[in-house]
Amino acid sequence: MILVEVANTFLVNMGKEFVILLKGSSDSRTLPISIGQLEAQSIAIQLNQVSFPRPLTHDLTKNILEKTGSKLIKTEICDLVDETFYAKLIIENNGETIEVDSRPSDAIAMALRFSSPIYVSDKVMEEAGIIIPDETQMEEQSEAQIEEELANITPLETLQRQLKRAIDEEKYEEAAKVRDQIQKLTRSN
Repeated sequence: MILVEVANTFLVNMGKEFVILLKGSSDSRTLPISIGQLEAQSIAIQLNQVSFPRPLTHDLTKNILEKTGSKLIKTEICDLVDETFYAKLIIENNGETIEVDSRPSDAIAMALRFSSPIYVSDKVMEEAGIIIPDETQMEEQSEAQIEEELANITPLETLQRQLKRAIDEEKYEEAAKVRDQIQKLTRSN
């Protein structure tokens, strides 16, 4: 397992999708994970230490765990199957260790609230990790090269991911538009 920290969150695809970057503390690779808007907001709220008068969902979950004597020991991004990341929360309650399945975005939001470590499995980092150049290297590269390294995927792969996500989220109009873009792209090749 590779210890990581949240390096950045940003918008992609014309502001429709958020990506969170998990940077390895002893690894040169960074893991980009697409996350939903609400989860990105929850993570940003915690990173910026914004307080609300009433608990948000992740704060409520933390409160419940604490009130029941549980503690989030760590979060693990443990698998990548069909371009979907899987995570788990490792919780300790009364000396017993409990593993709870989670989406990575929720797991990261919870880890930030508990100040607990976030780990990525070696297998996941090997499959999806990318190397983001440091500032001096970035100055030497063109913007197109930087975008290519950050994306680490072809335009067709990007569209295929967007199509899968749209179908998974039952956004069929969006899926149809992406499908048309894929067809247009494959015809031109």
